[in-house]
Amino acid sequence: MPEIQPEAEVYLKSVKAFCPGITDDELALFASKFSFKVLNKKELFLESGKVQKHLGFVVKGLLRSSFVDPEGNEITVGFYSEGDYATHYPAFIARQPSKYSIQCLEPTTFICLSFDDLQWIYRQSPTFERYGRLIAEEILKRQQARIESFIFQTAEERYLDFIKHRPTLFNRISLSHLCSFLGIERQTLTRIRQHLARK
Repeated sequence: MPEIQPEAEVYLKSVKAFCPGITDDELALFASKFSFKVLNKKELFLESGKVQKHLGFVVKGLLRSSFVDPEGNEITVGFYSEGDYATHYPAFIARQPSKYSIQCLEPTTFICLSFDDLQWIYRQSPTFERYGRLIAEEILKRQQARIESFIFQTAEERYLDFIKHRPTLFNRISLSHLCSFLGIERQTLTRIRQHLARK
């Protein structure tokens, strides 16, 4: 798929920026294990109850991670857009079935790496092992920040935090998905926006 090669080049540059010690030879080794995947809107990248086969770097598009609670409500727990890894990382690393589904909200292009290929690359390059650790730490920080937002922030603060840190997503997701992610009702979001508009 030659038309995707420029995007792959952008990805490799982002990897090098995130972990400057990586050499061009190591990047070439990394790229040799790439596969590319294109999914349409509403298609699943990961289905709940199944083991994630590939780590997916989002080149273009948008996805939503969710689960179904005991009452049958679908709860949004995350969004993945350009530059993010679409993954339920703890389950991916442990090779366990995921409790979450990850669905495309837009047509999405991924650069994919299988678990076995990822482990192989780690064995070939200590620098890439460090890159993997840094990515894992970044994912952990995001997860912890989300947990703490429900402990220490009000609904309005969570809304403002989302706008501040994910401004490009605001017009790409539905209000119902946003409310679910923030843990609030639609009427609460309306009141929050009216209150902010009066300030």
